[in-house]
Amino acid sequence: MATIVMERIGRVFISLQQIREVPRMLTEAAPSMPGTVRDAEVPHYFRERYICTGYRPLHHSWRYYFLSLFQRHNETINVWTHLLAFLVFLVKFRQLAETVDFVSDPHSWPLLVLILSSLVYSAFSVTAHLLGGKSELCHYAFFFLDYIGVAQYQYGSAVVHFYYAVDESMYRQVRGIFMPTATVLSCLSCLGCCYGKYCNHSLPTWVRKIGQVLPSALAYLWDSSPVAKRLMLWSTASNDPAIVYHFGQVVFFLSCAFFFTYPLLERCFPGRCNFVGQSHQIFHVFLSLCTLSQIHASHLDFVSRRELYSRLHGSGDAALFVGLYVVTLVACTLIVAVVLRKVKQVLDFKSKSK
Repeated sequence: MATIVMERIGRVFISLQQIREVPRMLTEAAPSMPGTVRDAEVPHYFRERYICTGYRPLHHSWRYYFLSLFQRHNETINVWTHLLAFLVFLVKFRQLAETVDFVSDPHSWPLLVLILSSLVYSAFSVTAHLLGGKSELCHYAFFFLDYIGVAQYQYGSAVVHFYYAVDESMYRQVRGIFMPTATVLSCLSCLGCCYGKYCNHSLPTWVRKIGQVLPSALAYLWDSSPVAKRLMLWSTASNDPAIVYHFGQVVFFLSCAFFFTYPLLERCFPGRCNFVGQSHQIFHVFLSLCTLSQIHASHLDFVSRRELYSRLHGSGDAALFVGLYVVTLVACTLIVAVVLRKVKQVLDFKSKSK
């Protein structure tokens, strides 16, 4: 017995030694990787308030930016928070697929849309924070991609709330307009974020934030209204297994909205949050927790409220909502294409005028 224990301890020690060798191996694999630079050495629209250093230099090879996943810079934590979230969502998807028939059961398709939209927004966020520092055009293109991810996730939230969480009285009032409105608001959210980013060089920060936050706030209020009504009508006498997770997703979302709009830690400790402690990093964590709570709550609703939602929603509703999800993706992609073309024209003009 003692021999077996010692062997296992030895394996753990070897594994730890191998992990400690990873930075050295990366250095040997890419010995010419440049260090980070200060904010004055990158274009102003790359800079974040109160973040003074840790920026990656522009115009290096794609290999450098991919390998910077393992480098210490001011986007490292932003990348890893959503990369780990993506893996957690993927594991959750695999677990649910063992008990939910996502192929043959149309009533499960809204839940599938939520999970897919969660995977997409986290993957697009990782891409933007990892590769957005390569050039001016890449910065805009990848963050516009991130905004597509946010918009389609807003639609994914709306569809599960309307399909599984809505009560009968509210359903009767909004059944013809809820999901089309959710589609329009998602597209407006994408447009507001893209336009705010496009005008980053000419508008004050607070104006840009309003352009990005206001459409998203309207989308959230509309998309979450079935959950809000359910929380207001909930009583301790009712048996609702999902209510705790619905409450959790609201709390987590409000928390992440605060840290997205207000750089609390950076403002309190300017110059000391260059690597860790940024509000955007905390925003990522709370958003991931919000999504996990939302997936869990929607799955519990899918199981426990089947009699209600199968009676409310006709046989074609799920397919219609999946179709609207595709429409949302296509519309947001077209918005990004139009705004990105304007960005390219501005960058080309600046390049020629030098």
